Amino acid sequence: MTKIRITKQFTFEMAHALLGYDGLCQNIHGHSYHFDVTLIGEPIQDPASPKYGMIMDFGDLKRLVNEEVISAYDHALLLNDQSDKILVDTLLHHFEKIVLVPFQPTTENLLADFAKRIQKKLPSDVRLFSLKLRETDSSFAELYTDDNFDPSNPADIIW
Repeated sequence: MTKIRITKQFTFEMAHALLGYDGLCQNIHGHSYHFDVTLIGEPIQDPASPKYGMIMDFGDLKRLVNEEVISAYDHALLLNDQSDKILVDTLLHHFEKIVLVPFQPTTENLLADFAKRIQKKLPSDVRLFSLKLRETDSSFAELYTDDNFDPSNPADIIW
């Protein structure tokens, strides 16, 4: 059967600050993110299935990504959980959606986090192929699952 890739695009707004960074991004600032999720699989061949001919219903993919990624991060401020406690407490006192993450909230690290969240919710016959996160018009990061296989254990993806 033919393998096909499908892609769904998302947008969300998020702010972050990079702990210990040596440039402007050490300051709290925001982006309008553009996020592409690409899956690979074989179209369902059962004519009795309501999803006949689909890898995965785009509506189902939209719900999955909204639940696992967008709802968690849209209009949030992401900070490394090692950030100054007084700053974090002050922000939490004044704002509702402060998200502390156990990593530097760079585009690259966000992709690894998103991949984990999405992969665990996909049907067993559908595989995450790639993710692309555009931070600005001219800057983005991409993650390809094939780049993250452990050759000694091909069933495991290294995140």
